[in-house]
Amino acid sequence: MAVPLPAWSRFVVVGGGIAGVTCAERLATEFPSEDILLVTASPVIKAITNFKQVSKTLEEFDVEEQPSTMLEKRYPNIKVIESGVKQLKSQEHKIFTEDGKQCIYEKLCLCAGAKPKLIFEENPYVLGIRDTDSAQAFQNHLAKARRIAVVGNGGIALELVYEIEGCEVLWAIKDKAIGNTFFDAGAAEFLIPKLTAEKLETATACKRTKYTTEGSEKEEGSVAAADKLGTALGPDWHEGLHLKGTKEFSHKVHIETLCEIKKIYFQQEFKQLQKTSLSFPKDNSDNQNAHLDEELWPVYMELTNGKIYGCDFIVSATGVVPNVKPFLDGNNFALGEDGGLKVDKHMHSSVADIYAAGDICTASWEPSPVWQQMRLWTQARQMGWYAAKCMVADFLGESIDMDFSFELFAHVTKFFNYKVVLLGKYNAQGLDLDHELMLRCTKGQEYVKVVMQNGRMMGAVLIGETDLEETFENLILNQMDLSAYGEDLLNPNVDIEDYFD
Repeated sequence: MAVPLPAWSRFVVVGGGIAGVTCAERLATEFPSEDILLVTASPVIKAITNFKQVSKTLEEFDVEEQPSTMLEKRYPNIKVIESGVKQLKSQEHKIFTEDGKQCIYEKLCLCAGAKPKLIFEENPYVLGIRDTDSAQAFQNHLAKARRIAVVGNGGIALELVYEIEGCEVLWAIKDKAIGNTFFDAGAAEFLIPKLTAEKLETATACKRTKYTTEGSEKEEGSVAAADKLGTALGPDWHEGLHLKGTKEFSHKVHIETLCEIKKIYFQQEFKQLQKTSLSFPKDNSDNQNAHLDEELWPVYMELTNGKIYGCDFIVSATGVVPNVKPFLDGNNFALGEDGGLKVDKHMHSSVADIYAAGDICTASWEPSPVWQQMRLWTQARQMGWYAAKCMVADFLGESIDMDFSFELFAHVTKFFNYKVVLLGKYNAQGLDLDHELMLRCTKGQEYVKVVMQNGRMMGAVLIGETDLEETFENLILNQMDLSAYGEDLLNPNVDIEDYFD
């Protein structure tokens, strides 16, 4: 049964993703006798399960999609309103929902996430992957595909290219090396062999229970619309999806580096203009002897390097833009350079009584020297939790310290089936040229990179089961002078944990 929108609520949270749900849960715990209103456009919410604090700042968890009724069962004082927000009138402290209802709030937290930055809007052959519905639509399209193109170099592109089987994949990236949001060219080199290796068949049990919304299966014919907002995908989003095309081989990936899509042609237009396209290259070396493609494809992409390839459809995985549009009209929000709502160190926006957390916001406080904002699930959870803490402190007139999770950037994930840990300024972000890198690499097993400056550790990338994350986390946080250890810092025969635990 749909919950009616009350005329007034002390605490209102907008968004059913990780940040919004975490914020609402925390508020519900702090004020058990107060109704907490969670307004979300999606019938399912994102719940965090199997949460594990790996170290001081590293955390691991699964993200599970659940019907909002499960959240209301766990927290009887959370009331979920299933509707998008159409308008915000901050001076009147009012929100208006898509179905024409309105509610006055005392404190509001905006956690409406972000939406995919599609390379070409409104193109039936361009698919954005951002939420569960679009991932499902992608699976349906892939089942009939012989060749697809993937554009983008972030987390979703990386996972997608690795997971797809039985389909030729053309991967266009604007950088020199894959995954440059997460690691350097050395780490990319370490990972590349996994793209061509045959994948071992492992029937992994999906960790998440699947909840679908009635009628969502019917939309298979159309590519998921970009303006239909769902909540972002969780860490293990591709598990349980059958990402297989029509061909019998395992992996076939060709990477085109340092390029972007210049133009997209439909088949008819391509024929009329008498263009020619290249066949799928046999290997990733510079294909000087590229052959012309005899086959006709539904869509063609022309790259800025002059090459044209045909394919069944194109996946746009070029990042996200904060979903601020419904809230800007008539309100005086300060926006960050990336288009997010600017928040101070108490997650407060520039508008009275309005907070923001997760992908929609831009951290505009003076960050710790080894922290940076990235639109990741871990930060969405931390920000949602901390925003609720700030709202509580503000309401009770108490002062509050910055949360420890913003001391050090720390993220653990999986790429190409390797455990990947990123700490601090792992890519030397914002460091002057006087930093140096130390590397240790065992092919097919582990890749360890440390960023040093003035004898102090500023960041690290750990790929594989290195067991170094806690030691390195401590070294970055303590800023101890490590000059005396030199190269021994990464010597596998020196038990570094004994030194610094």
